[in-house]
Amino acid sequence: MNRRTINAVVILGILSLASIMFVQFIWIRKTIAIQQKNVTIQKREDSLNLAQFHENVNLALRNILMDISIEKGDSSDLYGAVKQISNDSYTVDINEELHPFYLENLLRREFYAQNIRQDFQYGIYDCFTDSIVFGNLIKYKGDTVYIQKTDTVPEQTYANLKWKNDGHYFTVFFPTMNNNDLKAETDSMSPYLYVTIIIVLIMVFFGYSLNIIIRQKRLSEIKTDFINNMTHELKTPISTIGLSSEMLMRGDFSQEPDKLRRYAGIIYKENKRLEHQVERVLNVAKMDKEQLVLKKESIDLHELLEEAKENFEINQLEQGGTIELKLEASNGVLTADPVHITNVIYNLLDNAVKYCDQVPQVVLSTRDDRKGIVFEITDNGIGIRKEDQKMIFDKFYRVPTGNLHNVKGFGLGLYYVKLIIEAHGGKLDVKSSPGKGTTFTILLPR
Repeated sequence: MNRRTINAVVILGILSLASIMFVQFIWIRKTIAIQQKNVTIQKREDSLNLAQFHENVNLALRNILMDISIEKGDSSDLYGAVKQISNDSYTVDINEELHPFYLENLLRREFYAQNIRQDFQYGIYDCFTDSIVFGNLIKYKGDTVYIQKTDTVPEQTYANLKWKNDGHYFTVFFPTMNNNDLKAETDSMSPYLYVTIIIVLIMVFFGYSLNIIIRQKRLSEIKTDFINNMTHELKTPISTIGLSSEMLMRGDFSQEPDKLRRYAGIIYKENKRLEHQVERVLNVAKMDKEQLVLKKESIDLHELLEEAKENFEINQLEQGGTIELKLEASNGVLTADPVHITNVIYNLLDNAVKYCDQVPQVVLSTRDDRKGIVFEITDNGIGIRKEDQKMIFDKFYRVPTGNLHNVKGFGLGLYYVKLIIEAHGGKLDVKSSPGKGTTFTILLPR
C-alpha cells in the first residue's frame, strides 16, 4: 500500500465521519423540534384538562353544598362558599356541623357524577374543639368503586396550609394531582452527548485502524528492504565462490601452488561469510519462535572483551583504527551464555566499525553496579538521529541513508542484541548524536 492509497483512506475516513456527524446533527435538531412541539401540545392539553377538572370539582362541591343546605333547611346565600386553595386543595364554608360519613357519601356520589376519577381525602373543621378531623384516603378503583385506605399519604400538605378557625367548613385534598403534571423539560444536550460519544468511539477505531495500516506499510517496506539486502549479501559471496571455482576448474595450478591456495582461501572465506549470514537469519527466526535456549555458565566478561579486541584488530581494522579497553569493574565474572554474549560484543563492534566515516576509535569499558556489571561501547561514528534511536532495535530496521548503500546488513544485529540482553535479564540503552558517535550501555546481572 503506497502513500497515495493511505492518503485516500484518510480523506475518505474524514469525509465519512463528517457525513455521519452532519446527518446525526440534522436528525437531532429535527427530533428536538418534534419533541418541543409535542411538549407544547401536551401542555395545552394538560392545561385544558386541568381547567376542566377544576370546573368539575367546583360544580361537584357546589352541588354537595346545595344538598347540605337542603338537608339542614339553610336558605342563606351560597355564593363564594367554595374556594380553591391550590391545584389540589379546596375549602367549602358551611353553616352547620357535618357528619363525616354523610359528607363522604356526598363526595363519592358527586365526584363520580362529575367524572372526577381522582383519589381524595377530606377534612371537617370543628369550631368547638378548634381542630380539623381528617377522613381516610379514598382511592378510586375501577369504573365505579371508591375504597378507603387507612395508611398515610406522603403527598398530603395539610401541615403547610393555614386554616381559619372561625365558622364551619370542610376541605377536600387530591394528593395525586401534582403527580399528573407533565414533566416536559427535555434535556437538549443529551442527544448531542450520545452522538459525541459514538463519534469519539468511531474516531478512536478509525485512528487505531489507520495506525495498523501505517505500521503494516512500514513493516512491508522494511521486509522489502531486508529481502533486497539479503539478496545482495548472499549474491556477493556466491558470485565470488563461483568465479574462484571456475578459475580452479579452467586452470592448471600444479606448478603454481600459491595461486591454488589463494583461490581455495577465497572460497573458504566466502563460504564462511555465507554461512555466517545464514546462521544469523536462522538464529533470529528461532528466537521469534521462542526456541532460544540459553546455556549459561560462569564466564569472564573481561576475557571476552580482550579476545574481541585482538580479533578485530587483526581482521577488521585493516585501514587502521584503535580499540581501547577500560575495564574498571572489580570483577568481570558473571553467569551467562558465552556464545550469545560473544555475538553481542561482535555485533556492537561490527556496527562501530561499519558506521564510521573516519578512522575508527572504539572504547570498551566496564564498571560495577549494584545490580550487576555495566558494559559500554563508545565509538566516533556517524551517530544516530534521535527519531531513529527508538526504532534501531526493531527487526529488519536500518537507519535510512538516502541513496547511499555503502553499509551492508540485514537490520538484524541490534534486534538480536536486544533479545539476548533481555533474555539474560539485562537492560540496553543507547545515547547518540549525529556526527559525534554513539554509546551503547548494557547492564548484565551477575
